[in-house]
Amino acid sequence: MYDDHQAQRPRVKIFAAGSHHAAMPEGYAKFMNSKIFFITLLLFFSFNFSAAAQPAKPYRIGVILPGGPLHEAIDGLKDGLRGLGLEEGKQIVLTIRDTKGDAKEAEAAAKSFEREKVSLIYTLTTSVTTPAKGATANIPIVFGVGSDPVAGGLIDGFVKPGGRLTGIYYLVTDLTAKRLEILKEILPKLSRVVTFYNPGNRVATEAAQSGREEAKRLGLKYVEKHVPSVEELRKALQALKTGEADAYFYTSDAMVISQDQLIIDTAKAKKLATMFHEQSLVTKGALASYGQNFHEVGRASAKYVQRVLNGAHPGDLRVETIENIELAINLQTAKHLGLTIPPQVLARAKKVIR
Repeated sequence: MYDDHQAQRPRVKIFAAGSHHAAMPEGYAKFMNSKIFFITLLLFFSFNFSAAAQPAKPYRIGVILPGGPLHEAIDGLKDGLRGLGLEEGKQIVLTIRDTKGDAKEAEAAAKSFEREKVSLIYTLTTSVTTPAKGATANIPIVFGVGSDPVAGGLIDGFVKPGGRLTGIYYLVTDLTAKRLEILKEILPKLSRVVTFYNPGNRVATEAAQSGREEAKRLGLKYVEKHVPSVEELRKALQALKTGEADAYFYTSDAMVISQDQLIIDTAKAKKLATMFHEQSLVTKGALASYGQNFHEVGRASAKYVQRVLNGAHPGDLRVETIENIELAINLQTAKHLGLTIPPQVLARAKKVIR
C-alpha cells in the first residue's frame, strides 16, 4: 500500500541504453551540440590567448669590437634596431665583448658566442671580423669594416657576398692619403708626422704604405713606430720626445685605436697636432678627423641584423659602402696648440668644436 503522498508522486520512465526511446528530442540535441561547440571554442581561444600572452624569447646578439671610438657604432646599432622595432632588453639582448685591440680575444669571444648559440655575431673592424670568421663555422656574422672586405677575404663580392658574412664597408684605409693631404692643408708648415701601428696587421701595413707614398709626394718625413701590442704602444707614446714630430697621424689599426684617449692626451701634452679618421675623437680632444661617423655605421648595420634575424641568408645580402665623408676640427685644441686653422679649410669642415 501506498500513502496519499506516494500516490501523488509522478512516475519516471527509465529507458534502457540502446533503446530507440533513449534518443533525445531534436531541439534538445541541437542545444547540447551548440553548447559543447561553444565550450570547445572557448577553451581553444583561452589556450591560444594564454600562449600569445607569453613574451617571445628575445634574440641574442654577440657583439665584438676592439674598443675606443667603435663604441659609438654600438650606440648607433641600438638606435637603428630600436627604429626597426627591436628594442634592447625586449626583442633583443646584446652581449658586448671589448677586446681592447687583442685579436686573440676576438677569436675567443667568437668561439664562445657560437658555443652559446647566439642568433648572430656583430663585429667591428677587419682586425676583429677576420679572427671571428676563422674561429666559427656556422653562425651568421654582420660586420662593419674599414678596409675592403673582398680583398681581405671576408666575402666573395659586394653584390653577392656568399658564405655567412655581410654588412657595412666604411672608408678608412682607402682615405689614408687624402687624410694626410688635409693635415698638410691644416698645418702648412708641417714637416714631420709620426704614426704607430702593428707591423703584423695586414691592413695597417697597407695603410702605412699609402701614408708613406703620400708623405713623399708632399715632402714630409714619415716617422713609423712599430708597436705589436698595447703595452708596446704605451711605451712608445711615453718615449716620444717633444719636437720629434709636428703631428700624430693615424694609420688604420684596431689595436692602436683602442687606446684613442691615451694617444690624444699624450699628443696634447707634447704639443702634437692629431689627425684621426672618426669625428667622435675630435669631441674627445683630437685636432681633426677626416672620415666616417661610427654612430652612422652602427645605425646602417641595423637593417642587416634585422634581416638576418628574420631569416635572410647573409650571403644573399649586398654589402653596402658608406661614402659620407666628413671633416671635423676642434678649435679648442687648436688654441691649446697655438695653431690657427686656415679659413678655407675651416669652411669645409662639417663639424667644428669652438
